[in-house]
Amino acid sequence: MAAALGRAVGRARPALPVPPCRGCGDGDAAGWARRERSYWRALRRRVLGPPVPPFAAPVQVGAPVLRGAAAAVAPEQLGGPELRRLAAALAAGLRGRPCLGLSAPQLGVPLRVFAAELPPDRCAQYPAALRRAHRIEPFPLRLLVNPALRVLDTCLVTAPEGCASIHGFSAYVPRHWAVHVSGMDELGVPVSWEAVGWAARIIQHEMDHLDGILYIDRMDPRTFTNVGWMELMD
Repeated sequence: MAAALGRAVGRARPALPVPPCRGCGDGDAAGWARRERSYWRALRRRVLGPPVPPFAAPVQVGAPVLRGAAAAVAPEQLGGPELRRLAAALAAGLRGRPCLGLSAPQLGVPLRVFAAELPPDRCAQYPAALRRAHRIEPFPLRLLVNPALRVLDTCLVTAPEGCASIHGFSAYVPRHWAVHVSGMDELGVPVSWEAVGWAARIIQHEMDHLDGILYIDRMDPRTFTNVGWMELMD
């Protein structure tokens, strides 16, 4: 096609370079620009090597592990060192940041495992009216391996959700009011959990992660919010 066009006009002109786009579609903002590490980060990577899952911090949206269905944990893995290490990493991840639930895929491990916890001090940080409306009540650390979900109350309740893998944003998401989840802990001991309100919401959010689903797939898109937008405008 280009050769034919060149013969038609006498001689083809050399292609002109396309100027970089500057605006809402800026390639740098879209992550297309070449990424360069600082000297110290490059040195750290050379000495320590690349990070190995389970990661210390949740991967962010765009990581392929967040969009694939996680694999079931094999029976021979129960009680093994890899699963115990994953369980410890999930617990540390929950307690190291404002996070109520965390799945194995978020730490780079594509296995059907998640952990959740709502300590009393964190529960008390919610406004009293919100606690009453959404049954926000404390519950101890629970880890579930190969969980299975059953809906107990099909009533859908919409409330705000965030995600450690979509840092800095939130949106309103409809969830079932009551669910039952069953599975095992990292040692193979059976776990059964009947949850209502906020705990049921957390369970459904984490179960979605195990199927490659993020809350942005279920949200009301008009409510999608950068939670720091007021600070950005100051």
